[in-house]
Amino acid sequence: MSEARAPKASVAIRILRLPHGEGLPLPWYQSKHAAGLDIVAAVPEAGPVELMPGSRALVPTGFALELPSGFEAQLRPRSGLALKHGVTLLNSPGTIDADYRGEVMVLLANLGAEAFTVRRGDRIAQLVVAPVAHVEVVSVEALGETDRGQGGFGSTGS
Repeated sequence: MSEARAPKASVAIRILRLPHGEGLPLPWYQSKHAAGLDIVAAVPEAGPVELMPGSRALVPTGFALELPSGFEAQLRPRSGLALKHGVTLLNSPGTIDADYRGEVMVLLANLGAEAFTVRRGDRIAQLVVAPVAHVEVVSVEALGETDRGQGGFGSTGS
């Protein structure tokens, strides 16, 4: 079986490095087939962020971006931080709309049992860019029937 090929389509996003992001890497892919670009913390070298168990903090990334119309960016947790430290994104996925021009910020939460320190340059989240479909909302009197019907949480198995 041959190795899967990397997607041929690419989308250009414009990134503005902010003054406090100077010297940090811009978002990048860790591997050829990675879906998300890693992003790092732009906290001051002398001022790391201490996340106590059960606490949360809004962590700067040191950049703003410009997405093309018809696209969004999602901030997603890094699996290694979640597994090893219980650190995740509180509003996951965090959505960045195409018309937002402010600094990308990451809302980290420590669900672990020990304090976690976020230092300058630590990889803290992933950024996934995806197309957005705008829908037309149509009010109706009834919905079409399906085998599943109104079965919700756990209705299709455990």
